[in-house]
Amino acid sequence: MLYIGVDLGTSAVKLLMMDENGNIQKIVSKEYPLYFPHPGWSEQNPQDWFAQSMEGIKELTSECDKSQVAGISFGGQMHGLVVLDKDDQVIRPAILWNDGRTAKETDYLNQVIGKDKLSEYTANIAFAGFTAPKILWMREHEPENYAKIAKIMLPKDYLAYRLSGTFCTDMSDASGMLLMDVENRCWSKEMLDICGITEEQLPKLHESYEVVGTLRPEIAEELRFSENVKVIAGAGDNAAAAVGTGTVGNGRCNISLGTSGTIFISSEKFGVDKHNALHSFAHADGHYHLMGCMLSAASCNKWWNEEILGTKDYAAEQTDIKNLGENRVFYLPYLMGERSPHNDPDARAMFIGMSMDTTRADMTQAVLEGVAFGLRDSLEVARSLGIQIDRTKICGGGVKSPLWRKIIANVMNLKVDVIESEEGPALGGAMLAAVGCGEYPDVETIAEKLVKVVDTIEPEPELVAKYEERYQQFRKLYPAVKGLF
Repeated sequence: MLYIGVDLGTSAVKLLMMDENGNIQKIVSKEYPLYFPHPGWSEQNPQDWFAQSMEGIKELTSECDKSQVAGISFGGQMHGLVVLDKDDQVIRPAILWNDGRTAKETDYLNQVIGKDKLSEYTANIAFAGFTAPKILWMREHEPENYAKIAKIMLPKDYLAYRLSGTFCTDMSDASGMLLMDVENRCWSKEMLDICGITEEQLPKLHESYEVVGTLRPEIAEELRFSENVKVIAGAGDNAAAAVGTGTVGNGRCNISLGTSGTIFISSEKFGVDKHNALHSFAHADGHYHLMGCMLSAASCNKWWNEEILGTKDYAAEQTDIKNLGENRVFYLPYLMGERSPHNDPDARAMFIGMSMDTTRADMTQAVLEGVAFGLRDSLEVARSLGIQIDRTKICGGGVKSPLWRKIIANVMNLKVDVIESEEGPALGGAMLAAVGCGEYPDVETIAEKLVKVVDTIEPEPELVAKYEERYQQFRKLYPAVKGLF
């Protein structure tokens, strides 16, 4: 049988087809536009997602036996607000995860409603990218549109709705809306009241591996699939990527070096840190996870190389980096503000510690180390909760750099496992589809069978000690300069 995973990203949809043994048959990517109607705003047209996903599925399955396609599932960009009217028409462009218009609403939730109350209701506090502040923004700034809302959904759930006709979401993605009682895996009545919405306007909650429906007849006909092809709920992109890297079960860790950077820790039990520095979300395996998210990770390296140095040869820029743990230059990786652990949308990037003998290689090294130190900040919060981690998987575009992997291992003092097939949320989506169709009994079983470690970077005690000293200096920098932002 064949299983399709759809990763609805911010710039493109990535589609992956996998057989029952985990062999990837084909991968297709389709881009769509991103709109910035005002400074700090970020929007997309949901119809573009659907159109490009349909084209992508047709291309993905153009050479296969379509009767073998058994299920489709998703990973997708989190937090985006998609609103439909009573006629199922999209009311306005989707407001995305990286949209910064809701500073006032976020402050209202955190300061007036209060962080303690929010944490009690949802296990999280408000961040500008979350969905609930966007609903409040619509109520204040677009009351006519707000009054038309019949359905509120997340980006990947719009695809599921168009494909199956089922108005649904999953626990992991819903966790990032600030509307869900994460511990009890249900909608929070208190948060619905605060936002002035009803449970009827929200999708039905499912576990990520549950079947939510089958293809609409007209969709099946257009794709030339059977109408019996199952649609499985899917997961938020980070939870789906964690499935794809085998970060399921208790106490597993994954670091993602993508555009943003995350440290993802799976747990069988619900937990929340007292400062809400980490997100406490439901996981795609039916349990929970803690997640630290920094808004700029591999994007820092891209910015430094392409915009400042004017090169795309990242590897060449790293060849002269020799003295790990001895760099006197520090880089704060806050190009777009920061989420975990500072929750400061006004934070900005900076270099500190240059002198007349500072080299181009020192600056490049500082960027790589600054991202690693930023991720370590979130790891320290997890450790403060008594969570013991000694190794991590790693994924994302930044993983292509052996040097960066080595820096991560020694800054974190963790064994870093590199996996054979790193295809992120699209692979996780296909794996969830296989579980939903009964090919595997649960998420942990398929992860154990399909995810293979091909290399492990071991931390070096001498280098760990050098980086420990550097990290203790790094962590003093943000508090020292915070007032400048």
